Amino acid sequence: MPDDAIAVFKPVHTTVSQRIRARLHASEARFFANDNIAACIEAGELDELVEEVGAKLQDVLESLAIDSAADHNTRDTGRRVARMFIDEVFAGRYTAMPAVTEFPNASALDELMIIGPITVRSACSHHLCPVIGKVWIGVMPNQHSNLIGLSKYARLAQWVMGRPQIQEEAVLQLADLLQQKVRPDGLAVLMQADHFCMQWRGVKDMGAKMTNSVMRGAFKTDAALRSEFLALIRARS
Repeated sequence: MPDDAIAVFKPVHTTVSQRIRARLHASEARFFANDNIAACIEAGELDELVEEVGAKLQDVLESLAIDSAADHNTRDTGRRVARMFIDEVFAGRYTAMPAVTEFPNASALDELMIIGPITVRSACSHHLCPVIGKVWIGVMPNQHSNLIGLSKYARLAQWVMGRPQIQEEAVLQLADLLQQKVRPDGLAVLMQADHFCMQWRGVKDMGAKMTNSVMRGAFKTDAALRSEFLALIRARS
């Protein structure tokens, strides 16, 4: 390079989503729609993400030929939707797991416990339409199981469900998490939900619901226990 040449280096601007993605790639973490990525987000970045996503959503309104500059109802819709996605309906992607204190099963409890119905809200990852339903959890503890507070079941369920996903995978994720935390002899998770991607669009069937379950351990091998769990749920419904 000639002595009189002046090298000009312009800083490369990166968006907050690019920085987060770079950390995810560096840690070799998966970041599907229903994955939690809180470990790769730094303090203050969620507010930046709201601004970035809000600007892009406002562009979507422009592409839909909506005059959001003049229309007072949609002028700040992009940012409102971004805040809703990140802070509320998809919060299970961006926030760490709720704190859960585990207690030893000092009384050696070994009888069926049922928690529910827990109201949960999610979103279909195919159309980002709401999925709203109820979850029931059955636990058959043993002397080595951990016990957690009843409210923690609800908090964990809401955290797992607060992501774009399909119901089948959401129930599996919740079952895996509870199995890890409680370590029971048997675990059952049943979910019934309304899917707005079926009610609001497509066939537009307002009466259809989806019900699915995961049975682990004793609930899978003991037909009587499984029947008791399902019968008690029906009685409460």
